[in-house]
Amino acid sequence: MIKPIPYGKHFIDEEDIKSVIKVLKSDFLTQGKKVEEFEKALSDFHGCRYAVVFSNGTSALHGAYYASGIKPKDEFITTPITFAATANAGLYMGAVPVFCDVEPDTGNIDANLIEEKITDRTKVITPVSYAGNVADLKTIFEIAKKHNIIVIHDAAHALGARRDGYGITDFCHMAMVSFHPVKHVACGEGGVILTNSEKLKDKLMLFRNHGITKDKNLIENYEGDWYYEMLELGYNYRLTDIQCALGISQLKKAKESIIRRNEIAKKYINAFKNIKNIEVTKNKSIDGIHSYHLFPILTPKEVRKDFFDYMRNNGILVQIHYIPLHTMPYYKKNFGFKKGDFKNAELFYEREVSIPMFPSLADEQQDYVIETIKNYFGEV
Repeated sequence: MIKPIPYGKHFIDEEDIKSVIKVLKSDFLTQGKKVEEFEKALSDFHGCRYAVVFSNGTSALHGAYYASGIKPKDEFITTPITFAATANAGLYMGAVPVFCDVEPDTGNIDANLIEEKITDRTKVITPVSYAGNVADLKTIFEIAKKHNIIVIHDAAHALGARRDGYGITDFCHMAMVSFHPVKHVACGEGGVILTNSEKLKDKLMLFRNHGITKDKNLIENYEGDWYYEMLELGYNYRLTDIQCALGISQLKKAKESIIRRNEIAKKYINAFKNIKNIEVTKNKSIDGIHSYHLFPILTPKEVRKDFFDYMRNNGILVQIHYIPLHTMPYYKKNFGFKKGDFKNAELFYEREVSIPMFPSLADEQQDYVIETIKNYFGEV
């Protein structure tokens, strides 16, 4: 029996381990210089002015919604095909979720449907670049600009990705990238908000540190170097130097990781192009980089459950991304959503299966995945 193959997996090498050990032997395990070093590396990597790291992607999104100025009863528009954190973080601010259906061939929010969802209470649009395939940010940003709306790009899957020549920070006010172990850069947990706005950067930094500042320009009555003041109700959402050291080391390999993921994707696409019961999600970018956090395939919904079980019974730990948020009991109970509200999202969920995609996936492992899929569909 082949060793089980997960849908995603982190890769840690000796350089990563050495970087963490170095911090463990240093004077600072948290609130040291590695935090600023990681933030500088992230902003340089993405070509933006600022990066503010957080303890995880969810806390980073919470910070972004806070920095947007959204208030209780304000509305934000997002997609139902995403992990719960995308919308939950808006709820933490007391805001009201408004879901918008997705493109059936990408799983990304359908930019053509967004404007009809906008009301005078809409303050934020939060598109998600599903699987590392950049959403139509340019169109979304133009809509947002017309209505004076903040765009928070949930780019948890999309570190280093591009679409039509632009990057994940170019047509949004803030972009979030996750450092969960199955993502491109693994810190154990962690996230970052990338922005070109100094004002938003300052709000984010205040929010992640209890709302406390030692900045003399912001303090009312400076008394000495020990003195600080709490200006807002913030949280302890700091990322440690240990995690930042790992992130710095991992980021150095990110471009190679994305190249390898694209090699794997190309092999899958070629293998499945003549299988009538498999559809590969589309990359609509003319000049872009799909970062392939996931490799989703769409099967006939009638066989999805059987196919999922077949793959797992053969040692391939496929996964489903995602159960539409509007069908979750919490969202149905508190906001009146129901099954049938967003038909494209529901059909996408009923058809989607994420097959193994990670840089250390060996050729023989990928061959086994392809062979098993072909066996199921009788395409050997």
